[in-house]
Amino acid sequence: MRVVVAPDSYKGSVSALGVAAAMERGVFRVFTTASVCKIPIADGGEGTVEALVGTTGGTFQEAQVSGPLGETRSARWGILGDATTAVIEMASASGLTLVPSDRRDPRITCTYGTGELIRTALDAGLRRVIVGIGGSATNDGGCGMARALGVKFLAADGTTLASGGGALARLAQIDLSGLDPRLKETEITVACDVDNPLCGTRGASAVFGPQKGAAPAVVQELDAALKHFAECAQAATGRDVAGRAGAGAAGGLGAGLMFFTPAKLKPGVDIVLDAVNFAGIVKDATFVITGEGQTDFQTAFGKAPVGVARIAKQYNVPVFCISGGLGEGADDVLTHGINATLSICNRPLSLAECMQDAESLIEEATVRLCRILKAGVAI
Repeated sequence: MRVVVAPDSYKGSVSALGVAAAMERGVFRVFTTASVCKIPIADGGEGTVEALVGTTGGTFQEAQVSGPLGETRSARWGILGDATTAVIEMASASGLTLVPSDRRDPRITCTYGTGELIRTALDAGLRRVIVGIGGSATNDGGCGMARALGVKFLAADGTTLASGGGALARLAQIDLSGLDPRLKETEITVACDVDNPLCGTRGASAVFGPQKGAAPAVVQELDAALKHFAECAQAATGRDVAGRAGAGAAGGLGAGLMFFTPAKLKPGVDIVLDAVNFAGIVKDATFVITGEGQTDFQTAFGKAPVGVARIAKQYNVPVFCISGGLGEGADDVLTHGINATLSICNRPLSLAECMQDAESLIEEATVRLCRILKAGVAI
């Protein structure tokens, strides 16, 4: 028996490597002679740098940047094993986990630090950059990122706009004259984990704003501000990107990267899975176990478990998803190649308890799954 465990991280709790190790322990408790292949993965959010640098034998780097509320912080990025490609994780500079829950307000959080990471890679002489844009705290359309690269966003009176998505309602002019010229010779690939457009009912504000602290009235305010921003950005750049898949990722950072840089969006999990040759690994597996912190309707938009299943299904390999929680729309993944979903919760537990004991709960959930499989119920 050959088992592949290919989970994403459980955000804010356990790294993808830690999840994979817990799943491996669970498999061995039931299938003691199994061969287990651990492939920690990511989809553009937290863990993308770790997955790509580790897979390619690259090196980790540190940079001092501005956090989502303007505070100075250290952010990790990486150089891949080819020594020519940078990988940046916006979650390390502008991520939701960096903002205390009582201070989350997407009207003021900003992606400036993400732009600083891109600038750091350019300063290092790198002209191929992978930017993972999952896990953001922001809703500023990537304007903070663009400011760090030299773009000016001005109000009607010529003053510089304040940071954050709320200020975009007052945007009157975009000055591109200071945009970093090195971007013209740089290949930027955006590892994106969703396909949402910038605005509307499936846009950045409506879908992701509430988890970043936006009340319903604020969601409407932010959506209108992003629509106005898109009109101004299209006029300034000549690019019409607001309706493209992924434009709404990371509070509109997907759109900002397409407006102001030569970026091309690609499903983040595909970038990682290609790097590890996942197709070659999974083709003769007995079954695959994947997982993530929360499986819900967003997972089917292209997050890591669905990416894993898409490749496994090409070889008729069953895929099971063990997640920290199963939210609204979790069953949507069953139409995307995943055979079954399981939660790690084996009794009534608070979120804090789940996060604290996640590794042991993941192991026990894997044991439960494997006992079912051993009984011949599923395969």
